[in-house]
Amino acid sequence: MIDNSIMDFRQLDLLAGGDSVIHRLDPRTKVLVTLAFIIAVVSFDRYALGALLPFVLFPVATMAIANLPVGFFAAKVMLVSLVAVAIGIFNPLLDSQVLVRIGNVGISAGWVSFGSIILRSALTITAALLLTATTGFSAICQALGRLGMPEVFVRQLQFMYRYLFVLTEEAQRMARARELRSFGKGGQGIRALSSMVGHLLLRTWERAERIHIAMRCRGFNGRMAASCSTGFGLVDLLFLLGWITLFTLLRLYDLPRLIGDTIMTLTL
Repeated sequence: MIDNSIMDFRQLDLLAGGDSVIHRLDPRTKVLVTLAFIIAVVSFDRYALGALLPFVLFPVATMAIANLPVGFFAAKVMLVSLVAVAIGIFNPLLDSQVLVRIGNVGISAGWVSFGSIILRSALTITAALLLTATTGFSAICQALGRLGMPEVFVRQLQFMYRYLFVLTEEAQRMARARELRSFGKGGQGIRALSSMVGHLLLRTWERAERIHIAMRCRGFNGRMAASCSTGFGLVDLLFLLGWITLFTLLRLYDLPRLIGDTIMTLTL
């Protein structure tokens, strides 16, 4: 489990080193577009399900242009979406009023809102993962700082991300040592787990102090060195305006309903 988590973080960092058109965009552009996408998706009514479907275009187009592995993101989104399933699983029981009819089959408002929760969760999680996979977490933090986020918050995000690997590596070593000492049988109870968590905290604290001392010896003054110096160009402007305009139109107009009404008008 811990090994898989570390590999996921490193896989995102490796994907961020690509050389597609999306990767070469200014990080600020991608942050703003992702933010506009998330705001547009979460602003819909809880019963808006069909209107959310056109927003799938953004993650699909991004993965296609950036040449990203679809299976990797699908697995992560499905795993995280279990939280959304737990949140909305009781909606069909609490809201049983029929909202949509397909032939003789009635679909309750609870099922529609449940589907809306799942779709919105999947879209926003995918957008965040794609931003990290095409930009890199350090570049995202720098972009947030250049967009006006207070520097203290930017540093906290950068340190949190870097020390996350320290925490997971220490946890990985301790879990492996416990398995080797217990032969896969003993030492799996709650007492052993609580003791392991306490030792993990102490070990990561001590290692963080050693890392901090090493950084101060190398001249660290409280600011992270910028790893990228891309500029905002014409391509960034077109990318930003194009997607934001599309998100605005999709938010204002229910495209699937308009298409359905047009087809029904033409067939009658």
